[in-house]
Amino acid sequence: MAPTHILRCCQRGLAWIPVIFIALVVCWSYYAYVVELCICNLPISVAVIYMMSFHLSFVMFVWSYWKTIFTRPAKPSKEFCLAKAEKEQYVREERPETQQEILWRAATNLPLYTRTGAGAIRYCDRCQVIKPDRCHHCSACDMCVLKMDHHCPWVNNCVGFSNYKFFILFLCYSLIYCLFIAATVLQYFIKFWTNELPDTHAKFHVLFLFFVAAMFCISILSLFSYHLWLVGKNRSTIEAFRAPVFRTGSDKNGFSLGFRKNIAQVFGDQKKLWLLPIFTSQGDGQTFPARLVSVDPEQPTVSLQPEANKITGDGQTCPLTESQNHLQVNEQQDNHVAKPQECDPMRSGKCPVRTLSPI
Repeated sequence: MAPTHILRCCQRGLAWIPVIFIALVVCWSYYAYVVELCICNLPISVAVIYMMSFHLSFVMFVWSYWKTIFTRPAKPSKEFCLAKAEKEQYVREERPETQQEILWRAATNLPLYTRTGAGAIRYCDRCQVIKPDRCHHCSACDMCVLKMDHHCPWVNNCVGFSNYKFFILFLCYSLIYCLFIAATVLQYFIKFWTNELPDTHAKFHVLFLFFVAAMFCISILSLFSYHLWLVGKNRSTIEAFRAPVFRTGSDKNGFSLGFRKNIAQVFGDQKKLWLLPIFTSQGDGQTFPARLVSVDPEQPTVSLQPEANKITGDGQTCPLTESQNHLQVNEQQDNHVAKPQECDPMRSGKCPVRTLSPI
């Protein structure tokens, strides 16, 4: 046990090396730009304007980076954990078929719409929880993460539901930070390179600062563009490579609600807060509006008429749950997208077969 514990401590320590490297580069860039360029080589009027804009981008970059690193990934709630008796029965059982029967009984009242490729309940043996939709186990964090996107070594954290907005803003402000440095340093880079300015120790800082800023601009721009595309499609990085599987089959656009609603899923409804590293994402990370599996969001579809309640076979009204009412409101707002609706599984009755039904 002792060697294993020491090994884990070493791994956790080594995982901070990329973050420390980025922090050192940022600290050096601050010194090189503010001290070596603005204070030592620029006129006061120009230096003041440059430093005001520089510090604005610097603060937003550091703020979003900090939030991405130190926001803990969200885990599934206790309702997705097996009861003690069910857990003991699941562990004792050796037959996969019987284990699945246990999971199906436990998942009866859970809002689950996705399954494994074989159509089984998504269950994490490591965390011993039934995985909510879009939830995956992160081996680096050793936990199940809600709406997991990927584990990023540059922030030493898992990017998921709790910090995905912060990660997008981190990419955005880091790109702005590097672009601003590269744009304002370019003319002085040329002057130092052509020996129009005195050959002082500031020459090294200015030349190297431009190269580093340009290099990071190229790498960050590609990554930022890719994640903006994912936000517009309402997909995670995992879902982009492996489409989620619903009752009727896999569908890479299963959670797409249309461009505007896809953006609101990550950034929220209040546009004035979109550019601030403050959590405003919609939902709880465990249930998500979903569209018909067979519908392509790029093509027009036949709208479904929403109903306040569903009528069961015996003529009784089957009210929708709170989460289902939220899905129906989204359907009313955007008729070309169909949301999953289902009667309370504890009540009798039949629900429409045109929409997804929870497991």
